[in-house]
Amino acid sequence: MSTLGSRMHCPYCESADTRVVDSRRTEAGKAIRRRRSCPACGQRFTTFERADIAIHVVKRDGRTQPFDADKIRRGIESALADRPLPDDDVDRLVAEIEAVVRAGPPLVQADDIGRAVLDGLRELDEVAYLRFASVYKEFQGASDFEREVAAMEESAPVSPGSG
Repeated sequence: MSTLGSRMHCPYCESADTRVVDSRRTEAGKAIRRRRSCPACGQRFTTFERADIAIHVVKRDGRTQPFDADKIRRGIESALADRPLPDDDVDRLVAEIEAVVRAGPPLVQADDIGRAVLDGLRELDEVAYLRFASVYKEFQGASDFEREVAAMEESAPVSPGSG
């Protein structure tokens, strides 16, 4: 039996002799937070233990591939190219989508992820929403954009004082 990975190494001095000084459940019992101490250098650090459940995405053509939050980020960043949106907003949107995906079954439909991205982008930036929608919904021409803009205007909340 290999001992590789059987001990937590200190991130400061690389000593394999670390001690757990406190353990607590976090994230509603879905993770364990361990506070550790290194006798060799005296430093303390925290580790988290979580189940790593393999999530797979079912593509439109029926193929499956491992879930990759970075792919969501790249799609969002592409839609937001040259748009004035803080990186924190992108981070938050990706984290929200990833949390929803991980809370569900181990097989998720690509369309469900695409709709979640569209919903998030619609709240953040209408231009980015339309860019993403043009690819996701496979727009063929200007009439597709016009139809999408009209749908956005129909479902837009009415602001106070208008009308």
